[in-house]
Amino acid sequence: MRKSGSGQNNGRGGRSGARPDFRSRDDKPARKASSKSSSSKSSSSKSSAAKPGGLKSAAGKSRTASVLREKPAARPKQARPAAAEAPRGPTRAQARAEAQEVLATGVQTLVVEPDEADMRVDRFLVARFPQLAFTHIQRIVRKGELRIDGKRAQPNDRLLAGQKVRVPPLKLDQPRPVSRNAAKDQDDRDFLKSITLYEDKDVLIINKPMGLAVQGGSGTKRHVDGLLEALKDDEGQKPRLVHRLDKDTAGCLVIAKTRFAASTMAKSFRARTTRKIYWALVAGVPRVRQGRVSTYLAKEGDEGDSRMRVAKHGDEGASHALTYYAVVDTAAQKLAWLSLKPVTGRTHQLRAHAAHIGHPIVGDPKYFDIENWELPGGIQNKLHLLARRIVIAHPRTGKPIDVTAPLPPHMQQSFNLLGLDTSRYDPIVEAPEE
Repeated sequence: MRKSGSGQNNGRGGRSGARPDFRSRDDKPARKASSKSSSSKSSSSKSSAAKPGGLKSAAGKSRTASVLREKPAARPKQARPAAAEAPRGPTRAQARAEAQEVLATGVQTLVVEPDEADMRVDRFLVARFPQLAFTHIQRIVRKGELRIDGKRAQPNDRLLAGQKVRVPPLKLDQPRPVSRNAAKDQDDRDFLKSITLYEDKDVLIINKPMGLAVQGGSGTKRHVDGLLEALKDDEGQKPRLVHRLDKDTAGCLVIAKTRFAASTMAKSFRARTTRKIYWALVAGVPRVRQGRVSTYLAKEGDEGDSRMRVAKHGDEGASHALTYYAVVDTAAQKLAWLSLKPVTGRTHQLRAHAAHIGHPIVGDPKYFDIENWELPGGIQNKLHLLARRIVIAHPRTGKPIDVTAPLPPHMQQSFNLLGLDTSRYDPIVEAPEE
């Protein structure tokens, strides 16, 4: 794991990393199978060794009758191999292939397996039908064509083991994907390795570059979710995204390498036990140096060009959003370096909240609305927002994983120009967690 030279990981800031209440799961002990005693086997073998021709006395007749009675008892032993050779059920890969074939021909009902529990329904369909575009899956969910136990599904519905998901008949407009290029897969693996901040058998945390989308969409060909195809295991399972970052936001992005890790860390994000710190360069300097922004946010505009607006409680689609902020340093009262701690995780939350308090993030094409404001010379007109640090419990051990991302090149250039020192103490670590 790599860490920057920031002072956040020592001194006063170090206490934000550990949470004592994380727990790990224990495996249940397997049951022991019983076996027959060896004495019955030796008795049976001795009896079967007797010779009927040499038995003339009454005792001999009794022994002969005993042998005849014991012979049928040996038949079950011969039947055991046939029972062991019973045909096995289809493997996961075979079941997935059969489901993909059925998809184009008619309605089918999928049963959620235990290791798929707690997955979002749209992610569940992506895993089951990798040949379908994510936007296609979102469309059928949005139209109400997908049912969970007979009820209309929502994209963010979480599944339970044993639930039945009804999938409508779909026409596969896209051709079946061809075999992947080995050289391209190696290039993708090398690229992911070059931006890796932390990795073990369950968790991968990368430093997502600015401009790289997390997921595919209209006109987006290269994205993190696509790059993860190069990391598929022998069963065809690839690492899963646990959360998202905007395309132009750089920094820490958490990825689960196993289903168990995906389920456990998703719960950590929903329970708000994961701690996130963002850095931003904003226009102007907030009068209140440390504060909180609490609003309701609702989406407006078309799907491809949507933005979040500050809404009222009770408005359609409005969700509560809470952010803590602190001014770390300033530059000639024209710019401020803010550290931000989001408690909730709404779309564009930090960008909308920064604009709401009158200090939009520099380079933000959606929310920067200050008229006649000139960008200082030498600063690039790119979004100055970084997912600086994340602290999340390890899915198996419960111990905190504390990762810090370096400044992206355009922000490093701006910090150098303005004389901002990344080793300064970050007061946001003292902000409440809720």
